[in-house]
Amino acid sequence: MAKSVLVINCGSSSIKYALISERREDRIYGLAENLGSADARIKGVTVGGEPLELSIPHADHAKALETLLARLANYNPQAIGHRVVHGGNLTKAELLTPEIVKRIEAATPLAPLHNPAHLVGIEATMRLFPELPQVAVFDTAFHQTMPEYAYRYALPQNLYTEHHVRRYGFHGTSHAYVTERASELAGAKNQGGWLSAHLGNGSSTCAVWNGQSIDTSMGMTPLEGVVMGTRSGDVDPSLHLFLASNLGWDIQKIDNMLNKESGLLGLSGLSNDMRTLVDASNDGHEGATLAIEVFCYRLAKSLSALSCGLPRLDGLVFTGGIGENSAYVREKTLGYLSHFGLQFSKEKNDALPRGTEGRIDAGQGPQIWVVPTDEEGRIAKETRQVVEQTVSA
Repeated sequence: MAKSVLVINCGSSSIKYALISERREDRIYGLAENLGSADARIKGVTVGGEPLELSIPHADHAKALETLLARLANYNPQAIGHRVVHGGNLTKAELLTPEIVKRIEAATPLAPLHNPAHLVGIEATMRLFPELPQVAVFDTAFHQTMPEYAYRYALPQNLYTEHHVRRYGFHGTSHAYVTERASELAGAKNQGGWLSAHLGNGSSTCAVWNGQSIDTSMGMTPLEGVVMGTRSGDVDPSLHLFLASNLGWDIQKIDNMLNKESGLLGLSGLSNDMRTLVDASNDGHEGATLAIEVFCYRLAKSLSALSCGLPRLDGLVFTGGIGENSAYVREKTLGYLSHFGLQFSKEKNDALPRGTEGRIDAGQGPQIWVVPTDEEGRIAKETRQVVEQTVSA
């Protein structure tokens, strides 16, 4: 497997991995899940598309990584790329050095669930593969091109200058990949104005001009913005005070509710899975219908707001599990955006196979694309670029 990059994405209780070469069909990938429990396991796809399932009872992140890396060592990756959610004010992918690791640690208060897990993965791979160059690719880096008027909150200045309270944005690797791909399909790679909707259990929108992020819906944390699977998205900031004063909730209970009990799950009272909700709505479940309506309206509202940052709108791209697979959500969302001159084709949208790339407009006005995201591929690409720049320096 030539010029392969091992991509590691450590979450709070899981590890996504992919061994990526120049040929997509050679890709090895999978997920270590339920870490820390008796049901911990690795599920994935290995050479030739062969399925892999391996039980690793009670394995923590370090043990799971050791198991994974031992299985992949024979493929001789040339570098390792780590997805890191928060890079603070780092503006690009960086070769991992003691200084960069310290800066990832320093950003932990901004991503307390994610950065500690990333650091476990970094420590394990650096210990097991000390000879390999390793690179951190940050979700937040793509959005560091936002102008100050887009990333600053209207708060006292010292909260920004002394405590780094600002909007950072997330899903950067996804937004970067799909807008680059859509603009390339449109015939002008990284040119013009694009709106991107990354829709899954976590969802965000982004405005991109000439390949650079101009604005995005997520803020200091991934809670800000559109409605998500279990996250509320935007709410009145005084909700915290109301809940504390009237219901006696402490800050941890409020935070847990907003992140884990809200969104599609909270609105529907049924599920955070859009497929379940669409089926239930078709069967007359009022909560499911409301959840879908709020999700699509708030999504369209966010895309409309972000369009203010673009000198012109050349196209819109849907991605993520919901964006790639739900023709119903795409149609319902675009129904709110006809004033942008979007000429939606219901026929093309309905005919597009789930999870595939395709154009769903009628051929006039701004283009509308569905582009399956490839965050792992993007991380591998940026890792290669950093390593090549280091070698040539």
